Amino acid sequence: MTRPLVALGASDPFAVLRGLEAALAGGPALLPVAEDAPVLPTSAPASVPQRVALVVETSGSTGTGKRVALSSEALLAGAAAADAALGGPGGWVLALPTHYIAGLNVLTRSIAAGTAPVVVPPGHFDAEAFADAADRLVTGPAAPRRYTSLVPVQLARVLDDARATRSLTAFDAVLVGGQATPAPLRQRALDAGVRVVTTYGASETSGGCVYDGVPFGTVRAEVVDGELFLAGPMLAEGYLDDDQRTASAFTERDGLRWYRTGDAAEVHDGVVRVLGRLDDVVISGGEKVPLGQVERLVRELPGQDAAVVTRRASGEWGEVPVVVTARPLDLEVVRDHVGVALGRAARPAAVVVVPELPMLPTGKPDRRAIQVMAGS
Repeated sequence: MTRPLVALGASDPFAVLRGLEAALAGGPALLPVAEDAPVLPTSAPASVPQRVALVVETSGSTGTGKRVALSSEALLAGAAAADAALGGPGGWVLALPTHYIAGLNVLTRSIAAGTAPVVVPPGHFDAEAFADAADRLVTGPAAPRRYTSLVPVQLARVLDDARATRSLTAFDAVLVGGQATPAPLRQRALDAGVRVVTTYGASETSGGCVYDGVPFGTVRAEVVDGELFLAGPMLAEGYLDDDQRTASAFTERDGLRWYRTGDAAEVHDGVVRVLGRLDDVVISGGEKVPLGQVERLVRELPGQDAAVVTRRASGEWGEVPVVVTARPLDLEVVRDHVGVALGRAARPAAVVVVPELPMLPTGKPDRRAIQVMAGS
């Protein structure tokens, strides 16, 4: 059995909200589309399997286009588990695009709680506009708590604004995800009285399913040959019309269905520590250098919580790490800091200072554009 798939422009969050509500109730499946969405290999089908309620298009920051197919059960299971992990349902301020899973999660949780989100105007994120939205958020007896979800660059902008910071301290939880949250930024938020919850997940897991390193609800996390695997009721059905990619990313183990994240990780005493992408490695002078770990160290330095580490070809070493940042950074300082932790080969070969780091609509760095800036 199948049901229709309706593509809907995501510039109107409330139209997406209504479409998602209908999809969760068994109506046509929803495909939210950004006006500037990348062109995917084929057009969307007119119908999808009956179990599919939502299709999320994503190209990632470095990968190729894909369409993640999610069921109502997966979306609602993720929302229920998140509410349980956070302490109960609440009202939400929506500050993220609604064609990405993090923004769609805010809508799903609002639908499950019977609340209407307060929307920060789409476009360039503005801390004052966020504070205005926070002031309009009203909660009720059935959903008394206050939540929002941000990416690190948004959190940094809020913390730069005194009024917006005061507004943020009134939230019961501020979810921060989409990419690794630099430790100094997290500490800055905590020092300001903001209740930060770092999240980890993907479109394939209906969004964040690991909070502060701990898988919530019935989610399970295991590391197999250095790669993080996740299992639980929030997993996607797979990739629409792409059986080969689905078979590669989803696998059966120990009687459970698992999603292969492609991330390197460690799990100790039930706490997950993500180390970076398995494929985000350069071979420099014959040694493997994980760029994610180099970037994490660079972001520990003062003022560098948004810096990006990418690769550059080298006639002598093969490839080398390069730091791209919008703030001045002494090369020898960063080389010493990284070298102590990861060794000589991991030391960045250069620092490229740019007026502004290019960003994707999700608030993540546009790593392909940044790699070009680095001279790769």
